[in-house]
Amino acid sequence: MRTMTLTALRNAGSPADIRPAAAAPRAERIGEAPPDLTLRIHHDLAEVEAEWRRFERLADCTAFQTFDWLATWHRHVGERRRAQPAIAVGRFGDGDIAFMLPLCVMPERPARRLCWLGQEHCDYNAPLLSRDFSQRVTPARFLAAWHALQGHMQRDPLLRYDWIEFEKMPQAVGAQINPFVHLGVTPNASGAHLTNLGDDWEKFYLDKRSSATRRRDRAKRRHLSEYGEIGFMTASDAADARRTLEALMQQKSRSLARKGAADIFAAPGHRDFYLDLVTNPKSRHLTHVSRVEVGKDCAAVNLGIVFGDCYYHVLASYADGELSHYGPGALHLRELMAHAIRLGLKRFDFTIGDEPYKLEWSDTYLQLYDYAAPATWRGLSAFCSSSARRRIKRFIKQTPVLWRLASRLRAAAGALRHPRGRGSRAAEKPSSSPRDVR
Repeated sequence: MRTMTLTALRNAGSPADIRPAAAAPRAERIGEAPPDLTLRIHHDLAEVEAEWRRFERLADCTAFQTFDWLATWHRHVGERRRAQPAIAVGRFGDGDIAFMLPLCVMPERPARRLCWLGQEHCDYNAPLLSRDFSQRVTPARFLAAWHALQGHMQRDPLLRYDWIEFEKMPQAVGAQINPFVHLGVTPNASGAHLTNLGDDWEKFYLDKRSSATRRRDRAKRRHLSEYGEIGFMTASDAADARRTLEALMQQKSRSLARKGAADIFAAPGHRDFYLDLVTNPKSRHLTHVSRVEVGKDCAAVNLGIVFGDCYYHVLASYADGELSHYGPGALHLRELMAHAIRLGLKRFDFTIGDEPYKLEWSDTYLQLYDYAAPATWRGLSAFCSSSARRRIKRFIKQTPVLWRLASRLRAAAGALRHPRGRGSRAAEKPSSSPRDVR
């Protein structure tokens, strides 16, 4: 753990480290200069746990920056991959926390990558910001602190890296602009969508769905009821949550295989991460595991997160076969939004992805950004490869004809490897994400 003042780091850094500070005098002239920042880097999650937990209750952040989410990820995935945490804490001159940056260095051959802790499993990667951060820290001052932090990390053998890859950074964190968008960011291939909930489900439903759509919803529910009684169930305890999540993973793995997509639970530690998250007493309070039962069948399953005033729709699945004709996933989604309203939540976040069903319900679009940069000659090839991959992916996903073609080709290949059984639909519409809802 190291501590340093921003002024001292500026003096110790390279000329590249101090260039952003040139804009600071202008900010001072218009009365926006904040007090100096003190920065500290923690190598161990445990040593910053208490402070992190206190700050996340007060800060602007998302559920994916909570200690429980990231500590669980690191325990099951990060440690297997030898990720080195680098939790940077910035403080104002009065000692209050200004921001926390949950970063890590991944030792990948041939280059070490600086990224967000748990980056692949977080729909949003961002700092935790004090509520008054944007009033007290100008973009120029933040960039100066960021460059100073980089210089310190490169002098620490544990944290030295060859290139930076930050992905899925939201444009805003809470009500504030994400200071990382002041870097040379590029748009992510996907955006994110959320809707503001009212305090009455029936009114919300009437406002969002046309009369014709509501008739179709009722017709599909009637058809589902022919297979048995319909019930919306929240997992009652850790054992129930585990069984329900295992059903989700089975359904989702089969669905992804048919679509030719990679199994998101196959990599070492991934299943354990989710199972620990929903069963561990320390993290269960974050999660909501639920299912729609039709008779004795588990027709649809969901893993959500409840944090602050928001419900995050993280993972969803539905059964194949005859039940899938009648929209069990869409029914489950409606039940989840009604559940969120009953809890008094204000927002329902569909998280990353531009699936059509999200557009039908959402009223807010959140742009996501990526940032990459080489730091050494070893990181140059990794940086170039990553940048090219992101550009191609965005071009395909933002070109409807190409995205439909790519999805259909992938689904056709998946269908050949994993043919559906009798009684299932012969074809399935392409999905833009593992979180399709049907």
